[in-house]
Amino acid sequence: MKTRDMLDVRDEPETAIPDGEATDLATLPARYFNRELSWLTFNERVLAEASNPNYPLLERVRFLSISGSNLDEFLTVRVAGLAGQVRRQIEEISIDGLTPSQAIAVTQEKVLELEAIQQQSWEALKVQLAEAGITVVGEDDKLDRERERWLRTYFIEHVMPVITPQAIDPAHPFPFVANQGIGVMFSLTRIADQASVMEMVLIPAPLPRFVRIPGEQAAWISIEDLICRNTAELFPGFRFNGHGVFRVLRDSDIEIEEDAEDLVRYYRTAIQRRRRGRVIVLQLQGRFDPAAEDLLRTQLGLDKALIMKTDGIIGFAGLSTICDEDRPELKFEPYSPRYPERILEHDGEIFAAIREKDIVVQHPYESFEVVIDFLKQAARDPDVVAIKQTLYRAGKQSAIISALIQAAEHGKSVTAVVELKARFDEEQNLLWASQLERAGVQVIYGFVDWKTHAKVSMVVRREGDSYRTYCHFGTGNYHPFTARIYTDVSYFTADPAAGRDVGRLFNFITGYVEPTSTEMLSISPISLRTTLNECIDAEIANAEAGKPAAIWAKLNSLTDPALIDRLYAASRAGVDIDLVIRGICCLRPGIPGLSENIAVKSIIGRFLEHARIWAFANGAHLPNRRARLFITSADGMSRNLDRRVEVMLPIRNKTVHDQILDQVMLANLLDSEQSWMCSSDGTYDRVGEVAHPFNLHRYFMTNPSLSGRGAALDSGRKVPKLSLRRGNI
Repeated sequence: MKTRDMLDVRDEPETAIPDGEATDLATLPARYFNRELSWLTFNERVLAEASNPNYPLLERVRFLSISGSNLDEFLTVRVAGLAGQVRRQIEEISIDGLTPSQAIAVTQEKVLELEAIQQQSWEALKVQLAEAGITVVGEDDKLDRERERWLRTYFIEHVMPVITPQAIDPAHPFPFVANQGIGVMFSLTRIADQASVMEMVLIPAPLPRFVRIPGEQAAWISIEDLICRNTAELFPGFRFNGHGVFRVLRDSDIEIEEDAEDLVRYYRTAIQRRRRGRVIVLQLQGRFDPAAEDLLRTQLGLDKALIMKTDGIIGFAGLSTICDEDRPELKFEPYSPRYPERILEHDGEIFAAIREKDIVVQHPYESFEVVIDFLKQAARDPDVVAIKQTLYRAGKQSAIISALIQAAEHGKSVTAVVELKARFDEEQNLLWASQLERAGVQVIYGFVDWKTHAKVSMVVRREGDSYRTYCHFGTGNYHPFTARIYTDVSYFTADPAAGRDVGRLFNFITGYVEPTSTEMLSISPISLRTTLNECIDAEIANAEAGKPAAIWAKLNSLTDPALIDRLYAASRAGVDIDLVIRGICCLRPGIPGLSENIAVKSIIGRFLEHARIWAFANGAHLPNRRARLFITSADGMSRNLDRRVEVMLPIRNKTVHDQILDQVMLANLLDSEQSWMCSSDGTYDRVGEVAHPFNLHRYFMTNPSLSGRGAALDSGRKVPKLSLRRGNI
C-alpha cells in the first residue's frame, strides 16, 4: 500500500511519458530529476516552515536561518563544483541530460528565486517579531536617546578597535575577503580638499552578526547597520555620500589528489587553500556605487560567479543569533530525551543490559548519553581490553573523544578511525586526531580515495575464560549536539556474528584486509549494493509469482541511477514501493509504465529526519515479522555505495524488528502533519487535511519505545499501536 493511499490523499492526474520511453532505459532525461534542482526544492520546503503558522515565531526565524545556511553550503560546494567543471571544460552529462553549463544556468535561476522568497519571508517575520515585542533595527531607524547613546558607546568600545577602514586606491592593495566575509564599501568626500575617496571596512568574523540593544523591549541590529549608523565616528572629516554592503562566498570543496602521500599534511594545507578559494557568489545589498561595484567585480576575479543584488539583508544564516532571545513562549516547548528503562533496570550497567537482549535507541527521543555511557563504562571497566571506534563528525565538545582518551590512559588498546575528509569538519577532526594520538590512541585515517562514513563502535570485554564483543551501530554521527535534533537509530548488540564482522570491518579500514565474506554485515564498496539488489530482485520475483511484494525505505537522499533503475524495475513488476526521502530524490514517481507503484514523500519538522532504513516484504504484507529489515549508514547515492566505507546491518531481534518496522517506519509513512508528497513533475505539495491526522514527532515524544522500556512491557503502559488502515492508531 503506497503512502498516498495511507494518507487518504486524492490522486491527481499524472502525465505519462510515451510508452517507448517508459520501457526504454536509455531515455535518461525523462526518468530522473536533476540533482541540484531537487536539493533546491528540498531547501524550499525547509524555507516554507518559516511561514508555518503551527510553529512558534522564533522557530520560524530559525527555519529561515537554516535555509540560509543550507543555501550557503550548496553554493560553495555543489555550484562551485559545477563551475569547476565548466572552467576545466568537462562536459560530463548529468543523469537528467544537462551539461555543467546548462546545470549552472537552471540552478542559478532557482537560487535567485529562492533568495527572493527568503527576503519576502524575512519581511513578514520582522513585522510579526515587532508585534511580539522584538524589533530588528535598521541603520535609519530612530531610537530613544538612551539607546542611541548605548549604541554609540558599544560601537566605540567593542567595534571600532576591531575593524580596520582601508582606502581603496593604488597605494593600498585590495584586501583579501574571506569566505562568507561581509564588508561595507563607503563612498566619501574628504572635506579638506573635496577629494573623492573609496573606503572598505571588512567585518571580522569574531564580531557578532547581530547585536542586542538593552532595554525592556527587545531590539536587535545587524553589525553592518551598526557600522553604517556610526559613519561620523569612523570617518571624521569626511562627507558621507553612500555605501553598499557585500558578502562573498568562495569555493569550499576539497579535492583529494591521488598522489597525496600524507593525508594530515595535505589537509592542513588544503584547509588554508579553501579559505582562499575562487569566488562563487557576490551578494550586494543596497544601492551600490557603480564604481565600487566595478571595483569589486574586478578585484575579486569573478569568473562564472553569481551576482545577487537585494534591498533586503544578506547572510540569512546569521538570524540564528536572534533566536537566542529569551522568549520561551515563542519557541518549541523544551524536550528532555528519555533514558532507556531497560538499562536503568540493570542499575545503568549497559553491558549487562545488552547481554540480556539487543537494544535499539531512537534519538533524539531517547538520550544520546546511552552511547556516551557505553564508551565511558568501557573506559573504566577493568575487564575491557580493547575499543575500536569510527569518527566522522564528533563535534567541538565531544564526550566521545574524552572517553577514548580516558580508556587509553587506563591502558586499554584503543583504535580510532578519524575521517579527515568529513566536509567542514576537517580542521576539528585534525585537532581530535592530534589529542587522541598524544593520549596513546592508535589513530587511523582510513583510505585516501574513500571516506569512512560507517558509524560503528566495538568493545572487547574479558568475561570468564573468554572474550565477548559488544557493538554499537548508528545511522547518525557520534555527535552529541546533532543527536539532540537529528532523528537517528542506535543499535547495541553482543551477537558474536556481528562482533566478528565488525572486527573484519576494522581490519579492512586499518590494514586494507578486504573481508572475503561476512556473516551479517554488508559493507560498501564491497557488498552493500549487491545486498540491496538481491533484496529488490527477491521482491520482483515475489510479485511475478503473485505473492505480496513491497519495499519501504527511509533515506536522506536517493540519486544513484542504477539503484533507481532497480526500483523502477520493481515498480514495473508490481512491487509497491514507499520511499521517505528527506532531501534529494532523483527518482521520478508516479509515471505510468515506469514508476506508478512508487510513492515518495519528504518529512520536514521540528527534528531533522536522518535515519536510513530498508524494509522488504519477503512474501507477506508489510509490516510483518518475516520482513527483511536493515539499518545502514549509507544513503542511496553513488558515493555511498561505491566510494565510501559504509555498513548495513540486518535486524533479527524480534523486539528491535518490531520497533524499527512497526514503530519507526510506519510512523514515518503515516505522518501527515509534516509531510510533503512528490509529484511526477518534481514538485512537492504539503499533505492537506486527512481523516486521521498524525504527527510522528509528537508520537515519539509522548510514547516510549518498544525495546528500551524494560519491565514496562508487562506494566500495562502500552504503546499505541500504529495501523495502516487510514492512518489509525
